[in-house]
Amino acid sequence: MNEMSKIKRNPAAVKIANEILKEYDCDSLTDMQDALKEIFGPLFEGMLQGEMDNHLGYKSNSKEPKSTKNRRNGSNPKTLKTTMGEVEINAPRDRNGSFEPVIVPKRSKDVSDIEGKVLSMYARGMSQRDISSTIEDIYGFKVSHDMISDITNAILPEVEEWQNRPLKKCYPFVFVDCMYVSVRNDYEAKEEAVYVILGYDLQGQKEILGLWMDSTESKNYWMQVFDEIKARGVEDIFFISMDGVSGLESGAKAIFPGVVVQRCIVHLIRNSIRYVPTKDYKKFTADLKKVYGASSLKAAKTAFDTFCDNWKQYPGAIEVWKRNFLHVEQLFDYGSAVRKVMYTTNAIESVNSSFRKVTKKGSFPNHEAVFKLLYLRVKELQKKWDKGHLNNWSMVLNQLLVNDQFKDRIEKYIQY
Repeated sequence: MNEMSKIKRNPAAVKIANEILKEYDCDSLTDMQDALKEIFGPLFEGMLQGEMDNHLGYKSNSKEPKSTKNRRNGSNPKTLKTTMGEVEINAPRDRNGSFEPVIVPKRSKDVSDIEGKVLSMYARGMSQRDISSTIEDIYGFKVSHDMISDITNAILPEVEEWQNRPLKKCYPFVFVDCMYVSVRNDYEAKEEAVYVILGYDLQGQKEILGLWMDSTESKNYWMQVFDEIKARGVEDIFFISMDGVSGLESGAKAIFPGVVVQRCIVHLIRNSIRYVPTKDYKKFTADLKKVYGASSLKAAKTAFDTFCDNWKQYPGAIEVWKRNFLHVEQLFDYGSAVRKVMYTTNAIESVNSSFRKVTKKGSFPNHEAVFKLLYLRVKELQKKWDKGHLNNWSMVLNQLLVNDQFKDRIEKYIQY
């Protein structure tokens, strides 16, 4: 086995590191951090002096003729908040007060990118108290609750811009779902519905189209949501996968006439096993998979007849599938790769699961607080999604292209 190659070090960096270890007698991680913190001050001062040299056009103690009457004028003590804690420095100044440093701007005392750190912790569901304690533990300075609130409120215009941004013209697959969060109204906390739409575009990229809130989930509000995304540029949706909200299918088709509405098979399974004893869950769901996972519609119908006969002792469970069997049948109008995408809302349930991780700790003071947190969570998810498209997307797109129902619609929007 070949020996792993060693990391190449800058000789100058190695020399400085050895000198620091020798000078500060570092025996622990804390010693090393204290040493680095002490070095931060001279580093900042050296960089500021370099900026002053550039501003004045000459170096300190230079014997050369000077092209300006402006001169150095001592320094001001300044305490900086850094990633290593608070650091004392002497900030240079000039006589006419025209020096505007870049590395540490005038009146600035924070070079720790604390805003980014606060937003990152907020996006992970940490409370203001937890954020304040964490900042103090790690960086050695306090951040007030008011400051945290100001930092997070600063993104509200960004949230509003995102909520109203133009959308793509075509999303072959759209998944809709609701989750509930607790919002305080005066002294009472009430569960309210957060409407979430996840779309897959023609490149197989995931995108949260938006977030909306209402007192509860209803067909009428979903109609308003569909109207809004249409106004924001969406012209065509091929498939909408959803749970069974009464009237939602007709409402979706009223806004997007060409859409195929697919009931989530996983939700139907959950609805049906309510009528099945726990001891039979495993065998019951295995027989169901033979139905919706069949290779053809004919095989699915045969498997369904067998399923109904085998489980007739649970008529409530059988009735769920008889009422919704058309949603199983329509799956077989499309190729297997397309079926795999459209038959379940697992994709959006995964999104809502991610949301619940950061909303479960307690009640929100208002809707703005909900949108701030969920928007930051969306940004975290989008970073992951931007790294690649949906698995097997080329096969999905090919199966849609050979289907007369979608071929012309794809060619209208896709760029080859």
